Amino acid sequence: MILKDFRSKTTRKIITAGALALLALFSACAKNDLKPGNRQTVTVMTIEFNSGKSNSGEHAREVMKRVEDYCGCNLSIEWVNNDELSDYRTLAFSSPQSMPMIMTYGGVMTGDVVSAAKKGLFVNLDEYIHDEKKYPNLSKIREDVADSLSVDGKLIAIPRTRVVGRYGLCYRTDWAERLGLEEPSTPEAVYEMLRAFTYDDPDGNGLDDTIGLEMTSYTGVFDIIQTWFGCGNGWAEVDGKLIPVHMQMEYIDALDYIKKLYDDGLMPADWAVRPTETWSDGCKSGVNGVFIDVMDSGRRIWDYFNNDATWTASVTDPSTAASMTLYGAVNGRTLATSGYNGYFTLSSSTCDTPEKIEAALTFLDRLCDDEMLVLTQYGIEGIHYVIDDEGYIEKIDPEKPSLHNDYAGFNQLLAYLPSAEHVPEPHVKTSARQEALNDAYAAALEHAVINPAATYLVNSATYAEVGASLQEMVDEARTQYILGEISKVRLISTQQKWLEMGGAAIIDEVNANR
Repeated sequence: MILKDFRSKTTRKIITAGALALLALFSACAKNDLKPGNRQTVTVMTIEFNSGKSNSGEHAREVMKRVEDYCGCNLSIEWVNNDELSDYRTLAFSSPQSMPMIMTYGGVMTGDVVSAAKKGLFVNLDEYIHDEKKYPNLSKIREDVADSLSVDGKLIAIPRTRVVGRYGLCYRTDWAERLGLEEPSTPEAVYEMLRAFTYDDPDGNGLDDTIGLEMTSYTGVFDIIQTWFGCGNGWAEVDGKLIPVHMQMEYIDALDYIKKLYDDGLMPADWAVRPTETWSDGCKSGVNGVFIDVMDSGRRIWDYFNNDATWTASVTDPSTAASMTLYGAVNGRTLATSGYNGYFTLSSSTCDTPEKIEAALTFLDRLCDDEMLVLTQYGIEGIHYVIDDEGYIEKIDPEKPSLHNDYAGFNQLLAYLPSAEHVPEPHVKTSARQEALNDAYAAALEHAVINPAATYLVNSATYAEVGASLQEMVDEARTQYILGEISKVRLISTQQKWLEMGGAAIIDEVNANR
């Protein structure tokens, strides 16, 4: 009752499929062999990113019906605004009998979800999804990702899979060509590129108006650079024990390198106070030549150069557009993503029979089939898109928002298993820039450093209580050291303070759980 009242007060949009008429998709009917009256009703909470317009257009009911027919269930979907998720979870966890069968979460697993799992609020998915015959997509979950979504040894969530080898270094190809620079494979080569991009007039305009590295107050860039020196991803295994990277010997070497970049003027002097929303502006405007973060952002900069409205000439051939090289690993290493961004849980109180569990998992599994990937991302052929002469999807009226609203929101229910890199058939024609990005992802994958403690951190009570504040303290000290505001002695003393304020307990708990 509490949860029901909460929903009505926040005026969330609820879409209930109800009883269905005759099946519209004969192929789906044959596959499922389920008549509407024999189907389970699957209740779902997912995230609303479309200002209340998800699955709301003229053809929304047809899209919903096709999903239901293909997945063999009736659907009752509740769309919850992203900024209301925390309150929603609090009320849901306090009233388990009111929880929807499937709940969607953003980001990585948080302490409140771990606590709820320890109370038995979620189905142990290990007992179900490894059945390759029933769940050919979900059963392909990566072992390391499954570990990070397990509590007390039980898999309690299905990931919304993301590219693992996503982080890297991107740079202006034409600037490098003009200065005779090769692809930088070592930290020293990256330094030389940044120095040349800052002081050797890479754009050839005769002015001192460029700075090598694009940088704002977001310090994830430093996490990537640290891996080049042998640091782990958040944590590392040293002499058989998991420790946070700021306790590795290589950590100081990496910070001394970054500090030199700052001291030598190869990154903006005011980076620490630059708002994150301005990130990539420097590369787009021709001030910066190197961008370190997710490589899809580098591809978007490249897209910007090629856009008719923002076309940017190459400094080596003004008749062509400027370009970016997307390069993953330096020194044979780069940061890995968690392998997912968001996840799904099944409520043990409402998925209270094997039939309901199977219906919920079948729904999530079949959404990963090509037919559903196309429907939930492009809509219905003949209404939302046509197939061109080359066999690619071409949207009928991409500027008409009401058409997009028909199928909007369903992408939040995609687990993207077995792989986030999978491209369904048919699909929109891939640009050369996107193909370059896909190649960069594939090349970076084998060099991407996974966080070896992710599995165990979610089960650390001390980490759940003080982990975020302790990490903030360490990150602040890192920034201060790079800026020259504190000494190396003070930096190292922060590590000792981290141990005393709960870090030692976190290390013990992480290693005890292995």
